[in-house]
Amino acid sequence: MYTKYYGLTRKPFALTPDPSAVFMSDTHQEGLAILKYGILSKKCFLVLTADVGSGKTTLLQALVSSLEQDVHVCLLNNPILYRDEFFSYIAKKLGLQWNGNKAMFLIEFAEFLKKCFRAGERVLFIVDEAHVLPVDLLEEIRLLSNLEEKGQDVLSIFLVGQPELNERMSDDRLLPLRQRIGIRFHLSRFTLDETRQYILFRLRHAGARHFNIFSEEAIALIHEMSQGTPRLINIICDHALLTGFAENKPVIDAELIQESVDDLHFPGEETPLPVARQNKRNSGRLAIVLGLTAVSLGLVAFLLEILPMTREYSLLGRILPEQWLRYLHF
Repeated sequence: MYTKYYGLTRKPFALTPDPSAVFMSDTHQEGLAILKYGILSKKCFLVLTADVGSGKTTLLQALVSSLEQDVHVCLLNNPILYRDEFFSYIAKKLGLQWNGNKAMFLIEFAEFLKKCFRAGERVLFIVDEAHVLPVDLLEEIRLLSNLEEKGQDVLSIFLVGQPELNERMSDDRLLPLRQRIGIRFHLSRFTLDETRQYILFRLRHAGARHFNIFSEEAIALIHEMSQGTPRLINIICDHALLTGFAENKPVIDAELIQESVDDLHFPGEETPLPVARQNKRNSGRLAIVLGLTAVSLGLVAFLLEILPMTREYSLLGRILPEQWLRYLHF
């Protein structure tokens, strides 16, 4: 509807990831380099976390598309599976047999790893949305790495999910898995400058002939309201362009952004965006904590009145940039 009005050839802020239009911020470039290093360095387990809508799935797509043919990839996007379904999925992706017998699958998987080792190939198993994995399935994933014979190092397992993944991993039953994690990395949100670059990048990719469609004040407000989350930036910008077209405004200003943000809510919601709702929940939790603290202090004061007084690091330091070393966990 608005593309012709703003001189665009297509919608610039579609929510569906576009492999041909991947914007790589500094943190995304670093994240991609860390993922590639996780394969090349033969680290068995790598954990990558990112907030909702920060582009981790897009980053994984960029990784997979950049890999050589000597890497066998099994990417699991929806890990909410029963154990048998989990093994069936892996078998199908890697061209192995699955007849419902876990023991036979493990034997065949071990042979597959040996075959890849002899051929100089690698196996990459990626679990996206890993924060929803139950503990027993995380344990099954750890045990898969036990099938490698000493010295093979052909299997890399990447666990990718929201920050809740770290909480899930803190379970006492997963201590053996935590001890095997070689690299951890958190994908940061965009800075204000990266938000500006991202908006211009998407406009350019959509065929924009001029790039002053969003004013500087509008971009600053977009960054503030989205907190640098790419998905929320897309939602706000798309709605603002539609509103600007409806109101015949060739330039999107801060007032129009605020109007668009106010419109982006469901009936009954007081705040329009997930980030804003999260901040409100955090404020509510803080109020509860402060209230309980005040009650506790009052109780203490009352009681006081009525009661009587009574090794590998040095090698990596020569290979990697210094800022990368903080992501390695030994």
